[in-house]
Amino acid sequence: MTRPRPRLPLPALAGAALALALTGCAAPAPESASAPRPAAAVPAPKVTVTAAPAPAEQLATTPLARSEPVRVRIPAAGVDTGPVLRLGLNGDGTVRVPSVAQAGKIGWYDKGVTPGETGPAVLIGHYDTAEGPAVLRNVGRIHVGDRITVTRADGTDAVFRVRELEQVDKKAFPTKKVYGDTARPELRLITCGGELVGGHRPDNIVVYADLVTAAA
Repeated sequence: MTRPRPRLPLPALAGAALALALTGCAAPAPESASAPRPAAAVPAPKVTVTAAPAPAEQLATTPLARSEPVRVRIPAAGVDTGPVLRLGLNGDGTVRVPSVAQAGKIGWYDKGVTPGETGPAVLIGHYDTAEGPAVLRNVGRIHVGDRITVTRADGTDAVFRVRELEQVDKKAFPTKKVYGDTARPELRLITCGGELVGGHRPDNIVVYADLVTAAA
């Protein structure tokens, strides 16, 4: 079995996760008055918030070795995008998010595990920006049981089954649930939601998924 890769202590991740929850769908510098904001014409995503246990017989029993993601496919949401952006931390400790120009791309939080390793791999994408709908504009079409396929640099496809969808106020972001250690390979897909308030969406939508298969 592949040895789990060491991860950042949860307190360090907690600050980063909170910053993501607060600024992930706004501008890189939220204090700036000139920050680009989501287009008002785009309606809020309607997500079916639900959860279901992943059938044990469908879970992959062996985690994969580390390999960075290069492509993400979510058939239910009409997503097929690559290359995958690497998202680290800004100088102030906040999590980087795709720029407005990169709104059609999904990013991977590179301070955590890669998709398929033991632990929660985190993918981040915009629902919309000041320019209009973005890569996760159809997040509301994702349901429990749907598949998310992540192609990795080593040529393998890590296939995840959606277990839960959650919509939360960014001020109550579930940091430990999203970034905390897990005993098996899992995936998180994060975007924004809620009706516009002051030009920003107040919620985060989090999709939780479990690794079920891996193929070359």
